[in-house]
Amino acid sequence: MTSDATPEPVPGLPPASTHGPAAGERAGRRADLLAAAAGALLVGAAVALGAAIQHATGDLRVNWPPLYADWSPHLGPGTPAALAVAAAVIAYGPPLAARLRWRLLLPAAWAASMAWTWSLALIDGWQAGVAGRLTTEYEYLTVIHRFDDLGPALRGFTSHLLLHHGPDSWPAHIAGHPPAAILTFVGLDRIGLGGGAWAGAWCITVGTSAAAAVLVALRALAEEATARRAAPFLVLAPAAVWVGVSADGYFAAVAAWSLALLALAATRRTRAPRAAALGAGLLFGLTCYLSYGLTLIALPAAAVLLLTTPRPTARPLPYALAGAAVVAAGFTLAGFNWWEGYRLLVERYYQGAAAVRPYAYWVWGNLACTVLMTGLATVAALRRTLAAAPAALRRLRAPDRATGPADRLVLLVAAVLLALLAADLSGMSKAETERIWLPFAPWLLAAGALLPASRRRAWLAAQAVLALLINHLLFTGW
Repeated sequence: MTSDATPEPVPGLPPASTHGPAAGERAGRRADLLAAAAGALLVGAAVALGAAIQHATGDLRVNWPPLYADWSPHLGPGTPAALAVAAAVIAYGPPLAARLRWRLLLPAAWAASMAWTWSLALIDGWQAGVAGRLTTEYEYLTVIHRFDDLGPALRGFTSHLLLHHGPDSWPAHIAGHPPAAILTFVGLDRIGLGGGAWAGAWCITVGTSAAAAVLVALRALAEEATARRAAPFLVLAPAAVWVGVSADGYFAAVAAWSLALLALAATRRTRAPRAAALGAGLLFGLTCYLSYGLTLIALPAAAVLLLTTPRPTARPLPYALAGAAVVAAGFTLAGFNWWEGYRLLVERYYQGAAAVRPYAYWVWGNLACTVLMTGLATVAALRRTLAAAPAALRRLRAPDRATGPADRLVLLVAAVLLALLAADLSGMSKAETERIWLPFAPWLLAAGALLPASRRRAWLAAQAVLALLINHLLFTGW
């Protein structure tokens, strides 16, 4: 275990000298700053060009491109709390993450992430920031009453996907997701937790647990020290702006716990690896029935199995597949056809804004959204990831598989980045990816563990400033 100031080796660079930073480390830090500057330039280009396109044609269908947001400088009741949480994590996060007992670190990371997310949400006030978020015309709570009888609702779910059904067509978010998403809020309503306030609290509470899930996975696949270095970046995430409140934050946590359980099963870091594998499959199945696009989580899941040491393993696979099959069978027997739903979703997608949103802008504008969602520290860390990935892959493929913890982190993050790029190139996520891609965000944020310890607080400050600026200058949608 190391303190915040202890020099440590960084992938692709020589170790720090005891008498001062080595030339390679100084070059790496300059490259980090250049990568962050490139990320800022990408965002600036997306804002400037997007504003010009939107003013000229209106085809982007967002008011403050590349984000689905409106320019609205404001303060709110969450402002003092957000500043306090940011300052506390920057000052005490790295040393506490290094020293806390592991069993305390997991709930502490979850609690700190929750505090950060709640404080950001409350900058917009209770109603606009939390209670009213999931009650708009596009959201889930507007159609709860149509699921009083679950059987007919599920059997007829796909018949209401297309817009030509008029007033009976599902609102945008219900149409854009399989029924597990809306059924979550139906379930909350049935147990007496109905309404926007409970729905918002559910999304924040569950969504922020993704920080703990990623730590569990990193400890199993890489090592505990790697997870500890990543913890402050998982807490002080710009993505928290959208986790509070959108259902995609909840989806992100389900996907994250699926991968965490799979990592525990694959590395046998649990007393019940078969149960963990079954749980991973159940959660992966649920993930696929929460969002069609999250089938791409299969890519990092495959990476988890490939990165186990001393050799890849398929031992969890039968149990994980069985768990996923249980979820799929349940929805199929209830009358919902996933493939038919996806086919009709694609048709519905191009009945709406996607028909005019230009792919040529959004294919790179989405990446600017990702910079805003994950922060400039993550851009710098991804620069290190990409620089180290070829050597890490060579070591993985070598007969002795001489990969270290940093190699396994690099390759896991690279697999998540590959999944995100596949989503981008598909054209099925033109705009609003600051929300839609939340399930990828925690794994990209984990790359912050690759940043040098001596600069960790500065990078955390950059993350906090970005989130605070977004939430105070813009009124974000969803």
